[in-house]
Amino acid sequence: FEQYDLNLVLPTPLIERRDRHVLAERIGADGTVLLPFDEAEAEALACHLAEGTREDPYESVAVGFMHAYRNGDHERRLREVLTRHLPDAAISISSEVAPQMREFERFNTVCANAYLQPLMAGYLHRLEEQLHAAGASCPVYLIHSGGGLMGVESAARFPVRLVESGPAGGAIFAADLADRHGLDAVLSYDMGGTTAKICLIEGRTPRTAKTFEVARTHRFTKGSGMPIAIPVIEMIEIGAGGGSIAIVDALDQIRVGPLSAGSEPGPASYQLGGTNPTVTDANLVLGRLSPDTFGASGIDLSPEAADTALADGVGTHLGLDATEAALGVTEVVDENMANAARVHAVESGKDVSSFTMIAFGGGAPLHASRLCDKLEIEAILVPPGAGVGSAIGFLRAPFAYEAVRSHYSPMDDFDHEEAKRLLDGLEDEAGSFVLQALGEQSSQYDEPLEVERWAYMRYAGQGWEIPVALDEGLFDDLGPENLSKRFETAYGEFFGRPIEGLAIEAVSWAVKVATPRPEVERIEQVAAQREVDTTRTRPIHDTTTGAFVEAAVVERDDLRVGDCVVGPAAIVEPQTTTWLSAGRQAVLQSDGCLRITSCEEASP
Repeated sequence: FEQYDLNLVLPTPLIERRDRHVLAERIGADGTVLLPFDEAEAEALACHLAEGTREDPYESVAVGFMHAYRNGDHERRLREVLTRHLPDAAISISSEVAPQMREFERFNTVCANAYLQPLMAGYLHRLEEQLHAAGASCPVYLIHSGGGLMGVESAARFPVRLVESGPAGGAIFAADLADRHGLDAVLSYDMGGTTAKICLIEGRTPRTAKTFEVARTHRFTKGSGMPIAIPVIEMIEIGAGGGSIAIVDALDQIRVGPLSAGSEPGPASYQLGGTNPTVTDANLVLGRLSPDTFGASGIDLSPEAADTALADGVGTHLGLDATEAALGVTEVVDENMANAARVHAVESGKDVSSFTMIAFGGGAPLHASRLCDKLEIEAILVPPGAGVGSAIGFLRAPFAYEAVRSHYSPMDDFDHEEAKRLLDGLEDEAGSFVLQALGEQSSQYDEPLEVERWAYMRYAGQGWEIPVALDEGLFDDLGPENLSKRFETAYGEFFGRPIEGLAIEAVSWAVKVATPRPEVERIEQVAAQREVDTTRTRPIHDTTTGAFVEAAVVERDDLRVGDCVVGPAAIVEPQTTTWLSAGRQAVLQSDGCLRITSCEEASP
């Protein structure tokens, strides 16, 4: 967080000042009532809201009181009053939406939930009605930001849980592939038309967090976005997709994203009215995309339009021709993504050079080789159906829900029974959401629901905490010594070493309940058995050599298990193109994945 950056522009608050109101009440940090709830004052406020908005009534109200995460009684009482006077309004209270410490994060989260609630509730109920009218009697499920499935009623009540749910599907997809291939350290790389998402997967499970930021105004800068305090698959997202627009700024530097041409009008080469140069246009000029292999999309690519857009939009400002401008655009976008991966890894205390990349989304296979060169990553997996990886992830997601609650528990004054009651309550809360989503399907699961527990802990005086997993044995014998040892181990893994002599405290607790993950069939790695011989080539610019080369063009559908394609080559399919730079090779695995490595690594 750049607290001394005078030029840091923060996002506009969701609720304008004129729509914010206060009540004279107060709950203490320990949950005790310091100032009682005034029923008359609450009635007066509710009447004011109802009478002053008859022509344009409030659709939704957010309620956030100090320390309500410890005691939500005042929030619930105000909800009862508001419901009587505003019967058609949706009421969100922070003690249910985000019962976590840190008032700004909690208030911002309940405001976001209230902002979304009437829109999402109406949309979801219309969706259900239209599906049933069309004869679809099956239940409707949605994936949430934590990577699990939830029912329509839960989603309508807590729509903020759906923020970043699309990228979560991609992380689930990558984690499933990691499990099948026996990979314990994976960098998930999802690049589509507007953004690129990068996620660390360890132990075949995506990393998660209990807060994240949306609408960041400054790239990679923590504190420049809106904090949302909900469980989420932890990833970093940047404006680097196929439709991301390239410009030349006042310092004569090429900038790519976050503005995007979208699908309409789209890149200039789509010939649908777009004139701005994009990443797709740059890849077309460099030969990595071809009109001949893009036909399955139904879009007729125009290399001439891409040339013109890059020359006019970038080249004329910098004295570059279209090819040089295209190379500059792809190098900038690749470096942006590499830098995002470095930042994300460092924040997690990891070095990604020993990770395997799983590249999916329409754009990732085009950029994966160059990105891995920059990150010194050796191996890449490009799955079949890479262009729809997130959608496939939805189908592999479990029914799951994570409940989080802040409760201050210093280790030098630890209440064992209170902690167990808190965790039991969180398990009941999370389990009820899962069972509600399952409905009649719950009888199909013979095995009990899986339960994971965490304590978020820190040294006394620190501002942020780290998650500490509580296994079954530790949960049964939950004591300060066990917790402290587990925390010091986790802290050492994160920051290099624990700190001796400092008091330790737990500030939040979390429980995730999920349906059992089905056993997957392990994929044995297939070595290169035969090199693919092709006479089909086209000129493609290879950054490794710094020039255009006659690169092989191979249809992915023509490959057999064990076939080896040696770069420079383009492996084409209807949804995407996988680019292999010189010095890399791809071997088709038994599950249809392409395993890309350097030729030196693959040689005996």
